[in-house]
Amino acid sequence: MADLPRQLLETLPRLLLFNFKIGRINKKGISRKISSLNIDYDKRRRKTSSSSRSLKSLRQISVTADTINVTQSIRDGETLVSSGGIFEMGFFSPGNSSNRYVGLWYNNLTIRTIVWVANREIPLTNTDGILRVINPGLLVLLNNTNGGTIWSSNASRSVHNPVAQLLDYGNIVVRDANDENPENFLWQSFDYPTDTYLPGMRCGRNLQTGLENYLSAWRSNDDPSPGEYSFHLDPTGFPQILLKRDESVQLRIGPWNGIRFSGTPDGREDPTHRLVFVMNENEVSYREETIDRSVITRFTINPSGLAQRWTWVDRRHGWVVYLNMPADICDSYGLCGPYGSCNIGNSPSCGCLERFVPRDPEGWVRADWSNGCVRRSNLSCQGDVFLRYSGIKLPDATYSWYNTSMSLEECRTECLRNCSCTAYAQLDRSKGNGCLIWFDDLVDIRSLSTDGQDIYIRMASSEAGSTRKNRDILIASLTSAMGAILIGLSLFLCIRNARKMKKEETFNGSHDKDSELPSFHLSVILKATDHFSIINKLGEGGFGPVYKGTLEEGQEIAVKRLSKDSMQGLHEFKNEVIFIAKLQHRNLVRLLGCCIQGEENLLIYEFMPNKSLDVILFGNGYMSPEYAVDGLFSVKSDVFSFGVLMLEIVSGRRNRGFCHSDSNLNLLGHAWTVHREGRSKDLIDPCLGDSYYFSEVLRSIHVGLLCVQKNPEDRPSMSSVVLMLGNEGELPEAKQPGFFTERDIVDARSSTSTNVPNSTNEITITMPEPR
Repeated sequence: MADLPRQLLETLPRLLLFNFKIGRINKKGISRKISSLNIDYDKRRRKTSSSSRSLKSLRQISVTADTINVTQSIRDGETLVSSGGIFEMGFFSPGNSSNRYVGLWYNNLTIRTIVWVANREIPLTNTDGILRVINPGLLVLLNNTNGGTIWSSNASRSVHNPVAQLLDYGNIVVRDANDENPENFLWQSFDYPTDTYLPGMRCGRNLQTGLENYLSAWRSNDDPSPGEYSFHLDPTGFPQILLKRDESVQLRIGPWNGIRFSGTPDGREDPTHRLVFVMNENEVSYREETIDRSVITRFTINPSGLAQRWTWVDRRHGWVVYLNMPADICDSYGLCGPYGSCNIGNSPSCGCLERFVPRDPEGWVRADWSNGCVRRSNLSCQGDVFLRYSGIKLPDATYSWYNTSMSLEECRTECLRNCSCTAYAQLDRSKGNGCLIWFDDLVDIRSLSTDGQDIYIRMASSEAGSTRKNRDILIASLTSAMGAILIGLSLFLCIRNARKMKKEETFNGSHDKDSELPSFHLSVILKATDHFSIINKLGEGGFGPVYKGTLEEGQEIAVKRLSKDSMQGLHEFKNEVIFIAKLQHRNLVRLLGCCIQGEENLLIYEFMPNKSLDVILFGNGYMSPEYAVDGLFSVKSDVFSFGVLMLEIVSGRRNRGFCHSDSNLNLLGHAWTVHREGRSKDLIDPCLGDSYYFSEVLRSIHVGLLCVQKNPEDRPSMSSVVLMLGNEGELPEAKQPGFFTERDIVDARSSTSTNVPNSTNEITITMPEPR
């Protein structure tokens, strides 16, 4: 028996050659065969010294195995080695600690460098650990002393023949023995990184499972349990990278701009790898694809919160730091406060963006920049412009909105029409398109000497210094006017949805947490309106009656009592009320709050003594022909109304009662006639003087005429209108407008609309009443 191991060793080459010839074993099978032999020899290891020496030789061979199955295990002192010999897995003790952990490290480097730890939170206090694979497909670490489980992987499904394999790029995986497809792995260490990022890992979030892949620092060099610092790809708003201390952001890189994360200059990138960013319905993540596989590199976060890129240099026999984050004081998150910009070349480093001033000048002198800066000229929404700021790291995109297909001009238009929009920028620099919009104060801006980006910040018109000033003002005016028309549609949607709410729920209390929109109790409204007394009724529309009321403190209100035929739920109703509440503008009636209680659904507005908007709007035939004649309403009816309003703005004349000494046409007919004859300048309001660009006004007239065409099918959509106003492309020819008529001016002025019959024939009418 003492000679048995030696005899087997002498016959082993012939045995392996035989197996190769009959196709019963492959390269990995060799390792498995040796490993199984090793288990048999282990039972006899203490019998003779010659047996022990032979056993040691076999163990040295067994470390080349990269896979174990359910019949095999790894004990303390044994290891797995990836097939190419690059990574090794086994037991280790960190720093000066005597605790034992299972980890991964580089196999062929002179310095043992740990890249992953399995049982980082529960160490072994002895050398009796066993790592093995068990059914239905779990990798487990057991304490052989008491049989307890120290650590275990997880699996979403089971297989009949699981194995654990260490791959050459540092990933330990659990899979079916007959299935090497990465998509079918039961578990992999790359999904649960510790303090090290290796090329090929994904950092981000799986939107289907909710699993987040992120780095977390060791607590200390002797303790690999999770410490204070972590490194995330945050998908909130538009994805960006955050270095956090517990929940506090310490450093931010991003957002992704199609090439790299904003604020990462070329000098900070590793040329041996290419970043790949993925954002779809399944995941938001990034990974590094290796360009030069001969370069060994890793990215770590240490216990003190320093993130570093390391590269192995053979001639030095050690690791060299390629970059540090934070690299300087300007990497500190939000150092200069809102609208402050950090420039490492200045002293002090913090300064206000151009045309901004310190919010707290005294604090600024004390180097306390936390309060940041404010615009030196207040915004007014209507008439605001956008100014370009170049060479910066884009601000925090947590409170942002994006569209991947918009052009930069479309992005500008979208931002301009929303008074809450503070800035916009191009989203994808690689494709030259995409739109990123901010809705909050701009925070964490720094000046970059190379590879900075452009951002367009909303400013008061008095700050404009470019030739686009008047065009900005014109479009701002038109989009604000469009908002006045479309708010009616928003109200319609809100009202339609109110009645589907759950009747047992109430929407009461002092304030709604999400919207900060006051909620009135029904008893307060009943008292204010004298129980909806007929005396207090202001009018009634398709959405329900409106009542005047007076609150106890004396404030006058208008209460819209919604009709009871809507079928939407409470959640949707609340969301739409919140949306309407955000559409506050000095030219729009203000929504003070709402009340949903029992059968009542009420919107409470400030009271306007000069009557409601519809008296003015409808008094000016804004109604489309199909609605006035046939009672048919569609989104193209709104387009018609917007077109009339636009022509009124350009001409300075109302559509109703318009007269011109050269013709008996209404405003629409006159505008179409002078446009067709090349005399559009005759339509422009003389009060404008020379303070406009003729080409822009001509374009506005042309777009307005496209909006008021007689047939709804010929009119553009409102999104197309916005694009046509903001772009320079060729416009289609306008057809005859609706209500185009030559009329007797005296009759038109003296007649009342009630004497004009509705008709579906091909005739023209003057001042029809709505059905």
